[in-house]
Amino acid sequence: MADGAGSSPNPEAGNKIRWSLAKGTPDAGETLEETALREVREETGLEVEIDAPIGSIEYWFTERATKDRFHKTVHFFLMAPRGGSTDQHDPEFDVVQWFPYDEALATVGYPNEAEVLRKALALITDSIPDSITGPEEKS
Repeated sequence: MADGAGSSPNPEAGNKIRWSLAKGTPDAGETLEETALREVREETGLEVEIDAPIGSIEYWFTERATKDRFHKTVHFFLMAPRGGSTDQHDPEFDVVQWFPYDEALATVGYPNEAEVLRKALALITDSIPDSITGPEEKS
């Protein structure tokens, strides 16, 4: 399952929610892992622990107000929830919701984040012992 934070500029006007994975900018002195844990807590309301790094994505974006272009690298981690509640998510998001994997893959708003979900599933699948699934089920 994947957790997504959705934001819409004006949901009352019928604007579609764009779902994305939690992410953010490191505070001074924070490690990538500390940033990931803090951002997930702030954006989703969940307390999580990191199981493994997934990888990173890079992209460019333009700030609307200044028209400045920025290059961004986002690092993702496979995480497990340990507490908290999505009811406590950051108010900058309209909604935070859990999705089954296939629905998360179809719903996420950015193709590069769909690839992050595929890599996460591969990490999970590869960590299941053959004694539980049998080697033929890992393909």
